[in-house]
Amino acid sequence: MRHSWKVARISGIDIKIDSSWIVIFLLFTFSLSAFYFPQSFQLANRAYYWLLGILTSLLVFASVLFHELAHSLTAKKQGEEVEDITLFILGGVARITDEPGTPQKEFSMALIGPVSSFLLALLFILVSYLVAPYSRPFQVAAAYLAYINAIVGGFNLLPGFPMDGGRVLRAIVWKATGDLKKATRVASLTGQGMAFLLIFFGILQFFRGNLGGLWLVLIGWFLHNASVQGYSQVLLKSSLEGLKATDLMSRDFQEVRPDLPVETLVQDYVLRHRERNFLVTEGEHLVGIVCLEDVKKFPRERWPELRVRDIMTPAEKIVYVTPGTSGDQILQRLATANVNQVPVLEEGRVVGIVCRNNLLQVLQLRTELGI
Repeated sequence: MRHSWKVARISGIDIKIDSSWIVIFLLFTFSLSAFYFPQSFQLANRAYYWLLGILTSLLVFASVLFHELAHSLTAKKQGEEVEDITLFILGGVARITDEPGTPQKEFSMALIGPVSSFLLALLFILVSYLVAPYSRPFQVAAAYLAYINAIVGGFNLLPGFPMDGGRVLRAIVWKATGDLKKATRVASLTGQGMAFLLIFFGILQFFRGNLGGLWLVLIGWFLHNASVQGYSQVLLKSSLEGLKATDLMSRDFQEVRPDLPVETLVQDYVLRHRERNFLVTEGEHLVGIVCLEDVKKFPRERWPELRVRDIMTPAEKIVYVTPGTSGDQILQRLATANVNQVPVLEEGRVVGIVCRNNLLQVLQLRTELGI
């Protein structure tokens, strides 16, 4: 199971490290310390290679973080909300709560990333030139960082969605046609084409004896999936246009009391009604939500002594919507909070609940009707 850890917070943005990042960090460090640096200069103390390898690897990912921060800070300046930045095995990703509202915003937000990487490449070239007379190890490390940042900037400019170049392409087509869905389709198909080229070239390199071709296959596979999912997200949002929470919510929902024993919750509600989620209310007011996953956190022998209030998610931590919240906003909140349902509140009273299944049913019906 993959995990991520918060390691910092910059300008109100959480910086996280995915567990897969450890793999690529160790690979970078090993490659630099055992091969690249020893082949570039000779040192009596081999421990120095490893120290420099760790430092250079950290600066590689600091450069990736700088690239993602450029995107994120530009997005915040344009009024968008940024959830976090996560470093993972293939680099980094900034999680922005919504798509840019105009092609101009998309263009500037996408282009700033590669520009920041090219600026870092120029900076490290300058550092490499300045330290060359004094330290061969630091000169080699700086030159390597310049090369990596140039590669990151150039690769991200490839016109394949959802890479930066693909988003630039989408912004241009969006501006020309005024149709976001069409622009996303063009950028997505271009991204899938780029992905197949990378996979083909990677396989070709592998059979020629270059193990680095496997990385191209992995990157191509990732890019293909991201391109397909990016277009699917736009289709989902457009399918939910014009729909509100009142159109999507179910008014037939199960409520339980906070003092209900967990054993009774399981026997009389979960098993009898075959439901997984229950709103916890006192009168007409929501005080929490309890799910089957909350029950499963505790051993069965404790169910009789525990009450729903002991295991529920309290109201102040619940993601909720109002009757007027649009369908695409509900979809965004479900995805951002990684939950399967959101209650619909009106002046503090529960009037309904929207589950992922409600959205899927509506989407299926609209698809069958050709809407």
